[in-house]
Amino acid sequence: MIRYGIIGTGMMGCEHIRNIEAIEGACVAALSDPHAESLAMGRLACGDRAAEVEGFAEAGALLDSGLVDAVVVASPNHTHAAVMDEVFERDLHVLLEKPMCTTLEDCRRVAERSEGHPGVVQVGLEYRYMPPIAHFLRELPSVGELKMLFVREHRFPFLPKVGDWNRFSRNTGGTLVEKCCHFFDLMNLAVGAEPLRVYASGAQDCNHLEERYDGEIPDILDNAYVIVDYEGGARACLDLCMFAESSRNEQEIVATGSAGKVDVVVPDGTLVRGGREYRKWEELPPEPDPRIAHRGLHHGASYIEHLLFLDAIRESRPPEVGVREGLASVALGVAAHRSIEEGRPIEMRELV
Repeated sequence: MIRYGIIGTGMMGCEHIRNIEAIEGACVAALSDPHAESLAMGRLACGDRAAEVEGFAEAGALLDSGLVDAVVVASPNHTHAAVMDEVFERDLHVLLEKPMCTTLEDCRRVAERSEGHPGVVQVGLEYRYMPPIAHFLRELPSVGELKMLFVREHRFPFLPKVGDWNRFSRNTGGTLVEKCCHFFDLMNLAVGAEPLRVYASGAQDCNHLEERYDGEIPDILDNAYVIVDYEGGARACLDLCMFAESSRNEQEIVATGSAGKVDVVVPDGTLVRGGREYRKWEELPPEPDPRIAHRGLHHGASYIEHLLFLDAIRESRPPEVGVREGLASVALGVAAHRSIEEGRPIEMRELV
């Protein structure tokens, strides 16, 4: 039995709780959150086991409790680096939610400290495990040599958080770090090469403009285009819009290569595959993952993420998604923001 502690019991922390409680051989043993209402939400997510779970206001008290073997860090983005400093003082396994940190400097520090850490350090980039996206990744070889990768997310605005901390880039790392590190991870995974440069254009055009926090206006982007050039000539493009609530599908991912094209939409899950013949394609139905016992907010991706995390713990091996992938996904988001701010392409060698 692997005993989990959950650090941060907001929306994503509660999502982790529900997934863990659905897995045989794992349980939530302790929770921590300085916000009493969030801590109560975490207990509620534990269901019938709520009375067996200890609650703490501070992460350090949970880490010192001796009640847990592994922790999930799901606290606000800007707290990740400080919480991880505390985790590294204990011999615990950790699943660190995305984004890994809000700055490259903090990401590098976490990556460096993880090298000597005895526990598994996994980063929560779970989109690659959504059944429709996993199906898409399995079909990638059919396109031949990948030349172009396109990711569209057209969705609703940022959700409310405690104190609305996510309204400011200083707390989130910026929209293209906070929201899009998942997609940059998918780009890196699908292309399988090093990113060379980033070109981006974006703005805050519609969302949160009437909100005020101590007289301060939120500064988070709500739309952007980002193009990434990779070694070997492949390129990827992100199209993000966060005032597109009426979209039929929230995400669309398209890969085009020397031998054909594959595209998938989420949440519908329909995959379309074709070669180079004019207007000839086939639709493939969604492929569910039989391992998933709890679908939750991410189509079962978080459940698979925990199965793999537990496997890494029990087999004493590195995780599939570690600090290298976490750092790389943040680096592309940071480069995109810098490209928008400075109005120029950003060479990745400037940052990494």
